[in-house]
Amino acid sequence: MPTLHWIGKEKVINHHMDVPFKVLEHSYGFDNGKQTEKETNSGNKIIHGDNLEALKALLPEYEGRIKCIYIDPPYNTGNEGWVYNDNVNDPKFKKWLHSVVGKEGEDLSRHDKWLCMMYPRLKLLSKLLAMDGAIFISIDHNEQANLKLICDEIFGSNRFVCQFVWKSRQNKDNRNINKVSNDHEYVFCYGTSLKGLERDYSQYSNPDSDPRGSWQSANMVGLLDEKQRPNLHYDLIDPSTKINYGKPKMGWRYDRNTMRRLIIEDRILWPKLASGRPRKKQFYNELKDDVTGYSSIIGENYFTRDGTNSIQQIFDNRSFEFSKPFELIQELISQIADWNDTILDSFAGSGTTAHAVLNLNKQDGGNRKFILIEMEDYAESITSERVKRVINGFSDTEGTGGSFDYYELGQPMFIEEGILNEAVGIRKIRQYVFYTETKQTMSESGFTELENLQDKGKVVTMNSENSVNPINSDSDTFLGKHNQTAYYFNYEPDKVTTLNHEFLATMKTKAEQYVIYADNCLLTKEYMTRHHIIFKKIPRDITRF
Repeated sequence: MPTLHWIGKEKVINHHMDVPFKVLEHSYGFDNGKQTEKETNSGNKIIHGDNLEALKALLPEYEGRIKCIYIDPPYNTGNEGWVYNDNVNDPKFKKWLHSVVGKEGEDLSRHDKWLCMMYPRLKLLSKLLAMDGAIFISIDHNEQANLKLICDEIFGSNRFVCQFVWKSRQNKDNRNINKVSNDHEYVFCYGTSLKGLERDYSQYSNPDSDPRGSWQSANMVGLLDEKQRPNLHYDLIDPSTKINYGKPKMGWRYDRNTMRRLIIEDRILWPKLASGRPRKKQFYNELKDDVTGYSSIIGENYFTRDGTNSIQQIFDNRSFEFSKPFELIQELISQIADWNDTILDSFAGSGTTAHAVLNLNKQDGGNRKFILIEMEDYAESITSERVKRVINGFSDTEGTGGSFDYYELGQPMFIEEGILNEAVGIRKIRQYVFYTETKQTMSESGFTELENLQDKGKVVTMNSENSVNPINSDSDTFLGKHNQTAYYFNYEPDKVTTLNHEFLATMKTKAEQYVIYADNCLLTKEYMTRHHIIFKKIPRDITRF
């Protein structure tokens, strides 16, 4: 498979692994049309912060679970002023990413910079995307070819679905010196097959009580020029009326033998008038499936102007450049996201994706969730504010209803020399450790264990750490149980913890294997081997990802 090489690629291939894991800090919730300090826990999130770090922060809860991703990254036209400081430890690369990307004539390396910016973000997005999901990426001609190659490399060329084309301008653009109007853009799609469009069965009926079932007429006319495919130009005679419909220059879709078979099978609809044209019966039960193909030409009636008009309506004539029409994104989302799926947009801009999700939910009663990430300062004043107004209603448009939580990127999980950052809170530390071990969230594991215990007739509660605490059953150090392994995190900020026989006496969960974190261990290797115990030292053995 062809691969793309550019200056700085070797620095960013694994850069997503070096991005610090930061926690999300809740700022406020928005529920029932009002702002609140409490979390709504609706699943809808707006995150303010660098999208590379924010994507990393989403992994513990969402790795492999996002059904639909839509992103509208910088197109790198040379007229944009995008800046991404990804803190790569290389002087040349730092210089690039600390500087504003300029015009081609001013900065010949802007394509390399764009690729260096996009690659680690696409890597993290690929980790978040579900196996049965799809990612849609808007782009124009400036980076279209480069994007295709790096997406083939990251998502796999076998997962390429389509390169959609949509008409972004209604009127010709006369500003280009080459006299060609750029009036369309592209949307790449990688992932699984799309739903397609439901087939229209309204045209099928059975007026002649044909035992083969409902049918509709299909066109029989083929080529009009006898010089092309002369074997398709021949006399076609109605056996009952003897009328010959094979006039000069009129050709048919089928050769003589196929047409003879169709006549014998009574598949030909002969016209009542000599001026008509014979047609073929197309039976409903011959259709291969219940859906038709989804065209690679989308949004013929959607234009960038419409996205701008929506923003102006919502914000009373305030403009936001290059906003996509929410109907376009809604159409894409509807091709992959079912009733309860999550949709992610890590280049959120004005919040168009959330608008599309909320509107789609209102139309079909769905409960799809959105996650928006926006690094710019307008995340609150535009992105979040737009979602509030869409929920409540704006201008003459009725509100969609809904709720969301607004987050800021918080502190890193680890500080200097790999020390745990206690400022993030023990709950988030425990969740992080359990995820690195199991790729599961504590709440999921906890509820699974809860159900198991309830099946056995035991009384259980959920502790403040959102993991299972059977009454008089286990200690607060218990994280959860997954694949017959029980996980314990024996950690206290103010003192050294030890794995010893006294600690083992506090453990009540039965499992085939035990993974126990502590500061020290006094058990012998023989004893731990015999009892299937794995000791991991804090913080040395906590996995970084």
